[in-house]
Amino acid sequence: MQIQPTTASPAPVFQVYWEDPEEARLTWRHDRMHAPRPVTPLTGDLAARAFERGFNAAAATFALPLRARFRSINTYAYQAVVPPPNSPEELEHLQHQTQERLMGTLARLLPLWQQEWLPEIQERLASWDRFDLAGASTEELAAHLEDTERWYTRLWEIHFQLGIPFLLAPSLFEEMYSQLFRDREPLEAYRLIEGFDNKTVETERALWRLSRAALAKPHVVAAFATIPGAAVMEALETTTEGRQFLVMLCDYLAEYGERSNEFTEFANPSWIEDPTPVLDSLRHYLQQPERDLDQEAASATAERESLVAAARQRLRDYPQPVVEQFEFLLRAAQQASFLHCEHAFWIDQKGMYRVRRAILEAGRRLAREGVLEQEGDVFFLRLDEIEDVLRSPVSGLRERIAGRRAEMERFAGVEPLPVVGAMPSGPPPDSPLHRAITKFIGGPPILTAEEGALNGYAGSPGVARGPARVLGSLAEAGKLRPGDILVAKTTAPPWTPLFSTAGGVVTDTGGVLSHCAVVAREYRIPAVVGTGTATSRIHDGQLLEVDGSRGIVRMIS
Repeated sequence: MQIQPTTASPAPVFQVYWEDPEEARLTWRHDRMHAPRPVTPLTGDLAARAFERGFNAAAATFALPLRARFRSINTYAYQAVVPPPNSPEELEHLQHQTQERLMGTLARLLPLWQQEWLPEIQERLASWDRFDLAGASTEELAAHLEDTERWYTRLWEIHFQLGIPFLLAPSLFEEMYSQLFRDREPLEAYRLIEGFDNKTVETERALWRLSRAALAKPHVVAAFATIPGAAVMEALETTTEGRQFLVMLCDYLAEYGERSNEFTEFANPSWIEDPTPVLDSLRHYLQQPERDLDQEAASATAERESLVAAARQRLRDYPQPVVEQFEFLLRAAQQASFLHCEHAFWIDQKGMYRVRRAILEAGRRLAREGVLEQEGDVFFLRLDEIEDVLRSPVSGLRERIAGRRAEMERFAGVEPLPVVGAMPSGPPPDSPLHRAITKFIGGPPILTAEEGALNGYAGSPGVARGPARVLGSLAEAGKLRPGDILVAKTTAPPWTPLFSTAGGVVTDTGGVLSHCAVVAREYRIPAVVGTGTATSRIHDGQLLEVDGSRGIVRMIS
C-alpha cells in the first residue's frame, strides 16, 4: 500500500505528543532501514507488539542488560532502548553471562536452526494453514486472530534469538581477520563467508531459470518486450506458448510468492496477489540473454574456498589457540551468513503472509456486512479493535478509519525526525555486540576530502559507473535497466532480483552487515550504504561513480 501525501492542506510539523511522560525521557530513533515510509495502524500495532516482545525475550535469553520499545509516532516506526537499571557490579556480571551465552549459541547456531527453530516455525505455519479461514464462524475468526498474534510474536522471539548471534558472528570474524592480515583488500574478510545457497538466493535463482525458459519462447519474449506491467499476463493467455509459460509462472509464485515488497507493512499485497515485481524482474533478465547466473555463483564459491585455503596456509605457523579461534569464528560466520538470508524466507515473509491473509478475511467479512467501506480499511484498525468489532457492533468506526487514513496521508509528505524524545547522551558503550549492531544499522558516514562526493559506508567492493535510478519502492522496479545504479532508502529481501540487473547500489541506510551490503557482495556489484541523503541528493539519470571499496559516491553529471 503506497500512501501519497495529501495536497489539500500543508504538511504538518513533526510535533510529538507523549501520552506517557516516561517515554519522553527515552531516545527514540526512526527505523528507516525497515520502515522508511508511514505504516498503517494495524502494522504499527501488531509489529510493535511482536518486535518488542520478541527482542526483549531474546535479550533475556542472552542476559543483555537492556530492553527495547517500539512505537508508531506520527505514523512512522520508532524504537528506543531502555537503559539498564543495574549497578556497575551487576553490569559486569551480566557482561560475563552475555558473552558465555552468545558464544555458546555461536558454537551450535546451525543445529539450533535445523533441529529446533525451523521445525517450530514450520509447525506454526502449518497451524495457520490448517485453519479454515473461509469456513470459520465470526467468533472462531476472532479467536484465530488472537492465536495469530501469539504465533507471530513467537516467530519474532526466534527471529531475535537467531538475529543477535548472526550479526555478532561475522563482525567478530571480520575483526579477527583484520588483525591477522594487515595487507587484506577492502572487505576481504566477508568473501570467506559468502556464496552459500539459501532460500533468498534460491528464490532469485529459480526466477532466473524461469527467464531462461522464456527465452526459448519467442511469443513470450515479444509480450514482455512490448506490454508493460501486469497487463502482460493477459497477452500471454492468447498464445499456446504464453499459456505454457503462465503455468510455470504460477508454479513459481506458489513456491516463492508468499512475500511482499517491504519488511513490515501488512497492507502491501504479496507477490501471489500482485506479481508485478516478478514480471519486472523477468523483463530485466530477458534483457541479459548471454548471462549465466549459475556460473557466476560457482565462481563466487570457488573464490571463497580459495581465500579460505590461503588464510589457513598463512596461519600454519601461528599458535594453535589462534588457529582454533579463527576456525571457530569462520564456521560461525559462515553459518550466520547462510541464516541471515535463510531466516527471512520463513519468518519475515511466510509468517507475514499468513498474518495478512487472516486480517484480510476479517476485512472481507466486515466489508460484506457494511461495517467497513472496503476490505482494505481493516489495516487502519488495531488488532484488538478488529477482534472487538467481529464480536459486537462498534459505532463511529468509519469516522475513526477516515481520520487515521487522513493522518497517514498528511505525514506521508513529512520527513520524520531521525531522533525524538531525549537526545542521546553519548555513543553506546564499546562492546562486540554494539559494534555488530552498528555495522548492521550504520552510523554517521565517514567524511572524505573529496569535494562534492557523497559519503557512506563501504558495503561491497569495486567501482561502477552508470546512470542513477532512484526507486521509492519496489513498485518502481520497472524503471531499472541493466547497468543502472540502484539508489534507494533501503532494500529488503524481495529486492534481491534487482541486484542481478543493477551495476551498483547506493542506499540512505545501513552498514556493512545490512541486507543491501550482504546481497551486493553476493552478486559482486559495488555498494555504498548508509549515505543518509542519497535519495534526496541524487536524481534519475544522473551519471554516478560508485566506489564500494571506499564508501564514496561521485556525481559525475
